[in-house]
Amino acid sequence: MAILDASTKEFIEQHRNDDVRTLALQGKRYPAVDMREAVTQIEGWQQAREKLPAWAAVDGIIYPPKISMEQCSSEKTAKYKAKHIEGERFADLTGGFGIDFSYMARGFREAFYIERNERLCEIATANFSLLGLEHVKVLNGNSEELFESLPHLDWIFVDPARRDGDGRKVVALSDCEPNVVELDLLSKADMAMIKCSPMLDITLACRQLGCVSSVHIVSVNNECKELLIILGSNDLAGLTTHCVNILKDDTQVFSFTQGDEESAETSYSSEVGKYLYEPNASVQKAGCPKSLSIHYHVDKLHPNSHLYTSDEHVHDFPGRIFEVVEVMGFSKADVKKVQALEKANITVRNFPENVQLLRKRLKLADGGNNYIFATTLNDGSKAMILCKKAE
Repeated sequence: MAILDASTKEFIEQHRNDDVRTLALQGKRYPAVDMREAVTQIEGWQQAREKLPAWAAVDGIIYPPKISMEQCSSEKTAKYKAKHIEGERFADLTGGFGIDFSYMARGFREAFYIERNERLCEIATANFSLLGLEHVKVLNGNSEELFESLPHLDWIFVDPARRDGDGRKVVALSDCEPNVVELDLLSKADMAMIKCSPMLDITLACRQLGCVSSVHIVSVNNECKELLIILGSNDLAGLTTHCVNILKDDTQVFSFTQGDEESAETSYSSEVGKYLYEPNASVQKAGCPKSLSIHYHVDKLHPNSHLYTSDEHVHDFPGRIFEVVEVMGFSKADVKKVQALEKANITVRNFPENVQLLRKRLKLADGGNNYIFATTLNDGSKAMILCKKAE
């Protein structure tokens, strides 16, 4: 890989915090600078400061074009994956920028990075050396063709490309590349981790793949980022799902088995208690109302509302927790009382109006310390639950 010339490196250092759109138009002012490469590196570093702070702190890291930066894992999700795998030999069949690989490879004696894009392989080679990953092997080629030549592995990781030949986004595993439904990953490894779109139908994917031992639904700050399917066992009834929400100073984890969810009964409340609970994005994606209700001793408001309540404060509930101030209907007096708040954060769950329409109807600005949940209660009535965040 060509090393950046001195003029371009100096320009990058001097303009690292500048607006890249402005810099891109100034090529003629700096004839000795490879402006296209400089802009790519500056933009990559700026994104890495937030997404990959440990990498951004390393001098000399080479960044790929914008699309690869946008598609790569964050440092937080890469570290989460790395915590769950270790052994002697490991292969990443879809290396990309190499974020996931760089963290996971540290848990193995020998690690293979496979990527068909030659430029990304060159970048990975340079960066892995800077990161002290001397035990890794970078292989440039089609993963499906190189698959058979690999030695037997403890773990395989694959993040299938989720765009078709025309660049359109796809979700189904059979439409991604490589097609992990047809590729027998466990013929080469004891265990395999597949990173999937958070939009994927988990039940369908598990049936298609077979040999699924666990599923990890990973969110960061309550935004669902990725779905991890672990292959290694085919007991779907005993399949464990881990709902993970990585926060700034904490990580919420709720785990349940499919068998427990199917055999349990959901507890419903006839009225709203002192506290209201909104499950985080990973728990909502998992669809585990029975297990959640039983584990945390909270009652669901309605089969389709996805809100829970209790009179006791359940501090470790995986989601947002609110103290209920008042439960109201939609009479003129109730609406007038709410309008007096002037502003509030509004959420709708199992309610006929969206947030925008309800906000217009209530004449409320957004923000403040008041929270309103518009929802349907177990008796079918519509309600506004006025809350404040619990201490």
